[in-house]
Amino acid sequence: MTPDELRRTRFAAQGLAATRPRAPADVVRTLLGVQAQDVRAARLALRARRAPAAEIDRALTDGTLVVSWLMRGTLHLVHRDDYPALWALTAPAALTTNQRRLGEEGVPPADADRALTIIDQALDDGPLHRAELAQVVNAAGVRTEGQAMPHILMLAALRGRVVLGPLRDGRAAFVRNRDRPPPLVGEARAAAVTDLVRRYLHGHGPATAADLATWSGLGLRDVRAGVGALAGELREDGDLIDIAERAAAPASAPARLLPAFDPYLLGWRERSFAVPDEHRTRVHPGGGILRAVATVDRTAVGTWTLRRGTRPTVRIEPFEPLAPEVEAALNDEAEDVVRFESSAAY
Repeated sequence: MTPDELRRTRFAAQGLAATRPRAPADVVRTLLGVQAQDVRAARLALRARRAPAAEIDRALTDGTLVVSWLMRGTLHLVHRDDYPALWALTAPAALTTNQRRLGEEGVPPADADRALTIIDQALDDGPLHRAELAQVVNAAGVRTEGQAMPHILMLAALRGRVVLGPLRDGRAAFVRNRDRPPPLVGEARAAAVTDLVRRYLHGHGPATAADLATWSGLGLRDVRAGVGALAGELREDGDLIDIAERAAAPASAPARLLPAFDPYLLGWRERSFAVPDEHRTRVHPGGGILRAVATVDRTAVGTWTLRRGTRPTVRIEPFEPLAPEVEAALNDEAEDVVRFESSAAY
């Protein structure tokens, strides 16, 4: 498969070739998970796939979409129907790291357990923001300074007790997860892994087994078992695997402004198919930073920034001078970002 074919197929699989409005739930189910340490950036990722702002906010508020620590122990926006299996597959691996970090932050296991009980009780009265939960936990004598409170909330999520998502005062808040998902073992777990492989490939294919292991945090043995179970549904091209019945991607692609940590940059082990090597450090300078990018013909041609305020403004910084028609297409995208942000609930 040529680099151009790979870009074309992945761009379409991600829903970035869409030109008509799409329901946020459909976009998220296609992607399976959208990294969401910044919920505002996650909303912009859905915008780039043509989900309307009001519908995104409604889906967050009514619980159709939820945020939790899932793949790689990182906050992800997922559909509520996908949350139980994703939680059951990813939480166990993240718990060990979380418990170690709590110890480093001066929160012993007994205090962590007590904090979870306090959080449960506080959330009985409705959604609360992190600062509000930190206040009640701290009042009970549990350390919340530094990174202690984020890791306490992460523990609550990894144990299936809370999720993040409902918008309150324009910001995502925590709520109790009253339907705590059960763990998966044996055949049920194997079936969930197989479904994860299928769903990942629908939204990210073609990809390698190592891509999926890196994205999900699952071990390669699990991934390869899932690939094997789907042998009749897949096709292979060297190390690349894809669903066999994928529709042909459109020949042309719209210009897009993708936010920081967009799935198009995070769905695989490396992103050279979309970001030219000579501009790699402009997009990923290190320190966990992955900047927002402007794409033309499915390839990053620059970065961009959004300044929020009474009237949001977008500034595009191209890697090289752009042709007038390319600049015009990106300016149209920038205007759409401004319209989207102007109608935001925050």
